[in-house]
Amino acid sequence: MMVWSSGDPETSRQVRVTAQSRDALLRDIAQRLDTAEGFSLATLNLDHVVKLRRSPAFRDAYLSQTHVTADGRPIVWLSRLAGQRIELLPGSELIEPVAALAARTGVRVALLGTTEETLARAADRLCRSHPGLEVVLQLSPRMGFDPTGADADAAIAAIADSGAGLCFLALGAPKQEIFSAHARTRLPDVGFLSIGAGLDFIAGTQRRAPPVVRMLAAEWIWRLAGNPARLAVRYGACLAILPSLTLAALRARQARP
Repeated sequence: MMVWSSGDPETSRQVRVTAQSRDALLRDIAQRLDTAEGFSLATLNLDHVVKLRRSPAFRDAYLSQTHVTADGRPIVWLSRLAGQRIELLPGSELIEPVAALAARTGVRVALLGTTEETLARAADRLCRSHPGLEVVLQLSPRMGFDPTGADADAAIAAIADSGAGLCFLALGAPKQEIFSAHARTRLPDVGFLSIGAGLDFIAGTQRRAPPVVRMLAAEWIWRLAGNPARLAVRYGACLAILPSLTLAALRARQARP
């Protein structure tokens, strides 16, 4: 899969998209849930690539993930430009099928992140959509949550006590990825999925761009229009790295046998 460099040529530590297709990813997750083999899944987008270049802790967390998907059409397009075909697999679109797998295998589920109201609504809707699903923990961390500190250790203990074998993380990047890397060392039989605002979409507390907007690859414009003050700088940084990523993809394509 496409390699996303840390930006430091001396480290040679590189993140790869490992999930080529939805079907193959879900088959692997199903097997892991069935055998209580833990995992951690991160969903790569351009904002994450920017953060990977700036944050060694974020890079370390990404390198420890068992699965990395493409969560953004630029990641898919750049990978294809490099000669590698992968599917678009946003974290928000993995919640429902993975919840269905948990219901089928009897794996209990924990929800961590966002607000108590959102967690309650999301849990209710997931359980209604997937009969037999057990959401055994809903934990909304306080402001300033440290993904490797005392609050994180308390959350890990709560997940362990709940008996959950699957945890959806709605903490936002980089906290959710750093927490999942930290938690997996203590809970090796639990699967962690970093899903950003996915639970907010399910609960209806945030509205995702309409399907036609997503089909036109204009979801970022939708988000920017809704919150320009917060997102303008972020998207500016993403656009700024596109030329170098495009050149890297072309070089990777030329280097392929």
